[in-house]
Amino acid sequence: MARDLHSFAEFWPFYLREHSKPRTRALHYAGTSLVVGVLVFALATGRYWWLLLIPLAGYGFAWAAHFHVEKNRPATFTYPLWSLAADFKMWWLWLTRRLDPELRKAGILT
Repeated sequence: MARDLHSFAEFWPFYLREHSKPRTRALHYAGTSLVVGVLVFALATGRYWWLLLIPLAGYGFAWAAHFHVEKNRPATFTYPLWSLAADFKMWWLWLTRRLDPELRKAGILT
């Protein structure tokens, strides 16, 4: 598991290394996209009870990725807020096609 990390800047490369496999990241993208979709739907329709599905959507995909693909312990268990922020940062960088340089800096892509 991670050494003692003291800032998000220290956490971010660790987070990316914990998501080194493309399938792991793909499952995270699916879960985060579903979270955003559920949030938009709930707010647009006033069906706020749908917000209860957000943890299931987000963590379900992410934890399946860690336990079955990456075979590691989710960073959420040790760094819950940084992990949540990193999930959205990774998702946004992926959507905007700016993730590869970050993966290179973390030593995942050559």
